Amino acid sequence: MGQTAEYALYPTAYAAIVVGGGHAGCEAALALARCGFSTLLLTQNVDRIGWMSCNPAIGGIGKSHLVAEIDALGGEMARNTDQAGVHYKRLNASRGPAVQALRAQCDKLVYATAIRQTLENTDLLTIKQADVQGLWLEQGQLRGVRSHQGLTFAGQVVVLTAGTFLGAVLHTGMRTQAGGRAGDSPSLGLGDQLRLLGVQTQRHKTGTCPRLDKRSIDFAGLPLDPGLVPPPPMARDGAGAVLPQMPCHMTWTNERTHDLIRENLHRSPMFAGVIAGIGPRYCPSVEDKVVRFADHDRHQLFLEREGWQTQEVYVNGLSTSLPADVQVRMIHSISGLERAEIVRFGYAVEYDAIDPRQLGIDLQLKVLPGLFLAGQVNGTSGYEEAAAQGLAAGLGAVARLRGEPAPVFSRSDSYIGVMIDDLVTRGASEPYRMFTSRAEGRLHLRASNADLRLTPLGRRLGLVGDKAWTAHQQRVDRLAKAKAELETTLVKPTRENLARLEPLGAGTLVAPQSLSTLLCRPELDFQQIAPWVPSWMAAELSPDDQVELITAFRYRGYIAREAIRQARTQRNENLAIPEGLDYASVGGLTTEARTHLTQQRPAHLGHASRLPGVTPAAIAALSFHLTRRLRLRIKPEPGHDAPP
Repeated sequence: MGQTAEYALYPTAYAAIVVGGGHAGCEAALALARCGFSTLLLTQNVDRIGWMSCNPAIGGIGKSHLVAEIDALGGEMARNTDQAGVHYKRLNASRGPAVQALRAQCDKLVYATAIRQTLENTDLLTIKQADVQGLWLEQGQLRGVRSHQGLTFAGQVVVLTAGTFLGAVLHTGMRTQAGGRAGDSPSLGLGDQLRLLGVQTQRHKTGTCPRLDKRSIDFAGLPLDPGLVPPPPMARDGAGAVLPQMPCHMTWTNERTHDLIRENLHRSPMFAGVIAGIGPRYCPSVEDKVVRFADHDRHQLFLEREGWQTQEVYVNGLSTSLPADVQVRMIHSISGLERAEIVRFGYAVEYDAIDPRQLGIDLQLKVLPGLFLAGQVNGTSGYEEAAAQGLAAGLGAVARLRGEPAPVFSRSDSYIGVMIDDLVTRGASEPYRMFTSRAEGRLHLRASNADLRLTPLGRRLGLVGDKAWTAHQQRVDRLAKAKAELETTLVKPTRENLARLEPLGAGTLVAPQSLSTLLCRPELDFQQIAPWVPSWMAAELSPDDQVELITAFRYRGYIAREAIRQARTQRNENLAIPEGLDYASVGGLTTEARTHLTQQRPAHLGHASRLPGVTPAAIAALSFHLTRRLRLRIKPEPGHDAPP
């Protein structure tokens, strides 16, 4: 082997190296290898690839939209979920279809095994167990990574998906130990190296719940949460769930539980000031809930089996870092858990995350080209946010290897675009979680049309295979044909038709109406209008096709108005800002706005508008300055490009 300093150079050079085998690392590695590049996946423990470290579920509000988009682009998370799914439920079912969400509880051992098998059977992808100590740099250029085993691995690009492992510390009460999660070592040295490069980091915190022995739980009297039957598939082109389904149960904390927590807050590392990291606002610990929502006399808990091969039960809603003895008493205070045995105690993990405003929209670190970051290391929370970033970072790395512009996910075309734009412009001072409310165009960004929005991009990039592409084209043709016929097929106000409509409580007809117009009535769906629907639709349109058509008809007026508004703002959104613009020359900017603009160097006015401290007045001043430059066709500033 060749030598580089005290490290031995591994004889095989790779096009890409992915550090970390979590949900982000899996999607990044698969994207790179499937696009034709030799890829090395390095992980501390190959048995933990795709591990569900916290809750055993994929999906949820906003999150299932990300999973649908990963699936549409040719990613793996949705297909892998259906391999392991044991309990599916529909969230926000009483609300409009654009914000409904699918959530699938998984057999966590099956999930990890299935994704590992996919990785191991992917051409051009090599997996090695190695603890990455740092980046290999030569003359300021990224050349690869170095491992604790004394090896240097060469790669043209590196995707870092360190999760919660950078400088990580585990907390259970006042007891602490180094670790990225229970049973795994932290990543030491890599965070220090990033800081030496000028990368700003911040401390984040997350936590997990106790796991109980199912045999010690008294389920009698606990409400049942049976799940959807039959379970709807998470992946569009998959066969759906393959495992037998299992029920969940519900219980609640009570005043006795809350009293125990309040009496022991001084032993909580978060309230005692031991933890400095900021925790997730939308997934707080139970002690945080008791303090923040003091007027609530109980909090709901879900008892979720972790799979068919284990007796462990995850107590969803009871994330905690209280001492072990308090956890025992807390569990025993809850109905049904009076004699429950704790298999694994809950804990908090505090770790380093970078400020994602130091990334480009391709998730490439600005100060070190060739290094892409994805997942919780970017300040996000959740498997789904991590996987979506992993796919985006992998595709950004593919573009760099090809010498092409990176694909741009915009806020108007995807939730992936919303998330990336939020991260690189606003940062993540607390763990970022996706919600449908974050998307201005959520009526258009539906899970049911993720393939219509993104599969052509996945095909162009090389992730969507021939079989999936053929199925996509068939669906596009099928929906277009159905849409045209539904818009042109008229229902006349005959006595027979009125008699059919009257029992449905959907009003009446005073003039001929198209089937597409009738479907806009909330009381009607394809079943109710079946007598008038062309016969081929009943045979060829899937339930998902029907939902997409109905939703498109009902939302099209709102979407059309939103499109006009977005087109009006898009002209300013896409107005490019010269890379070296001197913001001191822009009149009307406050010192705060000028500081943030100078530090972040946004590429477009839309990016600038989402920076902290940049007010609408500042955007108006900047827009006037840029458009005036264009009108006057002034010469560019010395050493800088002219505006396009």
